[in-house]
Amino acid sequence: MLLAVTLLFTACAGNDEADDSLVRGITEAYETAEKSMDSGNYRRAIGIFEALQARFPFSELSTQIQLELMYAYYKSEATEQAVDAADTFIRENPTHPRVDYAYYVKGLVYFDQDPGALERLFRKSNENRPPTDAELAFSSFNRLVERYPASPYAPDAEQRMIFLKNRLASYENSVARFYIRQGAYVAALNRAKGALEEYHGSDSGADSLRIMIQAYEGLGMTDLADDTRRVLQENFPNDGP
Repeated sequence: MLLAVTLLFTACAGNDEADDSLVRGITEAYETAEKSMDSGNYRRAIGIFEALQARFPFSELSTQIQLELMYAYYKSEATEQAVDAADTFIRENPTHPRVDYAYYVKGLVYFDQDPGALERLFRKSNENRPPTDAELAFSSFNRLVERYPASPYAPDAEQRMIFLKNRLASYENSVARFYIRQGAYVAALNRAKGALEEYHGSDSGADSLRIMIQAYEGLGMTDLADDTRRVLQENFPNDGP
C-alpha cells in the first residue's frame, strides 16, 4: 500500500516538485496516519488524511484517502462525515473496484447506530423502537450483496442482514399488534403481511401469520383466517396455533 501511495504522490507532485524530500515527507505523513489508525488514534489520522486530501484534491491519491477517511470517521463515531464520505465516493466513483467497500462502511455506520445492535448484547427487547437506522443499514448491505456478490465484504454483510431482517420484521409485527388492540384490523393485516413478504425467512414469520389470523377474524373473514391458519401449521408445525 505504501509503495502504491508513494508512486501516487510522485505523480501528483509533477516533474518540477517531485524531489526526494517532498515524496519522503508526504509518504511519512501517510505512514503516520496509517499507524494512528492501527493504534486507534482515529482523530489524528483524520487530521492527516484531510490535510493530504486538501493538498491533492483531484488525484488518484484523493480517491484512496476517501476510503481511509470514511473508515476513520466511522471508527471515531463521526456518523454524518462517514456517511457523507461514503456517498461522495459512490457518487463520484461508481465503477471503482472498491466501491463495494463504501457500501459496506455505510452499512456499518447505520448498523451501529441502531439501538438493537447494542441492546441485543443485553438480551433486551427493542421491537418497539422505530428501526430507521436498521432500514438504512439493511438497504446499504443489500445493495452491496446484490451488486457485488463476490465482494470480500458480502459474507459479513449477509450475516448482518439476517439480524436486521429479524429486527425489521419484529418491529412491523409490533406495530400490527398495536393496531389489533385498537381494532384497526385492516391496518394490522397490512403490516403483518408486509413483514411476511418483505422480510421473508425472518424469525417472526409465525408471529406475522398469527396476527393475520387475528385480523381476518376481527374482520369476519373466517375463510381467510382458516386458510392462514393452515399455512401457519404447514410452515411452522412446532410453533403452536
